[in-house]
Amino acid sequence: MANFSKSNVPQFSVEVYQNEYLPEGGREVNAIVTVTSTGGGTTGGVPLTHASPARVAGQAPGAAVVLMVDCSGSMDYPPTKMRNARDATAAAIDTLRDGTLFAVVAGTHVAKDVYPGNGRLATADVHTKAQAKDALRRLNAGGGTAIGTWLRLADRLLGAADTGIRHGILLTDGRNEHESPEDLRAALDACAGRFTCDARGVGTDWEVKEVTAIASALLGSADIVADPAGLAADFTRMMENAMGKEVADVALRLWTPVGVEIVFVKQVAPTVADLTGRRTEAGPRAGDYPTGSWGDESRDYHVCVRVPEAGIGQEMLAARVSLILPAAAAGEPPQTLSQGLVRAVWTDDMAASTSINPQVAHYTGQAELAHVIQQGLEARKSGDLDGATAKLGRAVQLASASGNADTAKLLSKVVDVVDAATGTVRLKARVAEADEMTLETRSTKTVRVKK
Repeated sequence: MANFSKSNVPQFSVEVYQNEYLPEGGREVNAIVTVTSTGGGTTGGVPLTHASPARVAGQAPGAAVVLMVDCSGSMDYPPTKMRNARDATAAAIDTLRDGTLFAVVAGTHVAKDVYPGNGRLATADVHTKAQAKDALRRLNAGGGTAIGTWLRLADRLLGAADTGIRHGILLTDGRNEHESPEDLRAALDACAGRFTCDARGVGTDWEVKEVTAIASALLGSADIVADPAGLAADFTRMMENAMGKEVADVALRLWTPVGVEIVFVKQVAPTVADLTGRRTEAGPRAGDYPTGSWGDESRDYHVCVRVPEAGIGQEMLAARVSLILPAAAAGEPPQTLSQGLVRAVWTDDMAASTSINPQVAHYTGQAELAHVIQQGLEARKSGDLDGATAKLGRAVQLASASGNADTAKLLSKVVDVVDAATGTVRLKARVAEADEMTLETRSTKTVRVKK
């Protein structure tokens, strides 16, 4: 195990965990790809392993952040909600690094850049932070909710910034009732790949699928803040995380030989996110999958490919996984930060070919956990109590087996657990809306496998 000292330039490593052995006729190859970045962020560093690190160069320095605050009429019910939102945004502004470009957008059925205004970004320092907080104090609730307009304004503001990191923070307390779902989807499609965005729902009157769709499309985090009093702490954590990012637009590139099909590519830690449909072509038999911005952190990805049939004793490269940074300027090649190999070896050793790699098994269970929670909650809402009991019971079983204590705790607020090991549960007769929404919002959060 090698450690590398912190510097101002991040380093990346790629490690591949898999069982490369297949039985005769076997075609499906699974691998967990661990990507680690260290040495560039402000969050404490993760030691690299023996995998070769690669340094990042050529990105524009600095960051730009737009804070989008819901100012619709419902933010006045109760009045403390708007006050807490103003306080939380002020706390996030205090967390900005000096020199960071930033703006504040008030969101209703229209979007207005309330600071600094006129389509500009301010540069964070003691004076501009104070001015921004003055502007916040003048915000009042009134009007509707059209989140797509907020995102499009954020995109215009951030698009003018010559910075490496472009990030949004979005707060809403209600459903997106003043534009169509198609309008929101079009806005997300237009913004995807241009900036990342964390989304938060405050209270319990918002739609979980809307908030999680925003975070998923824009490669950010989603969460519930059921009690508005918790907004300031949450906004501070979000901004600290944003300030820890040092490298943007990193792609996971998958190259496969002739005859190999890609079944799926998923992020599986710290959350489950299916990237399969987000592939962009990157040359012959190569495609890029977006991963967003990086600070000091480590993430895991599950890659599944289907290889041609081969005979006992044969072996092949099933895929090459690379981390790619786009070209810094026209005419320059993209930068390869690090890479790893996925292999396939055919054997008649049954013990070797039937063994499931522990990392693959763990994350297959975590992906199923997220899926059955969502299925169980949908069944409960539709009145299918038997289906809900079966799905949520399976979720309890998976959470217990994998050591996902946080998800197990959330499940215990929706079901009474009779036997976690077998997944025997009873649905609770009464469930607080906030508890159900918290379980749904956080269902994709995973625990990492103990390596």
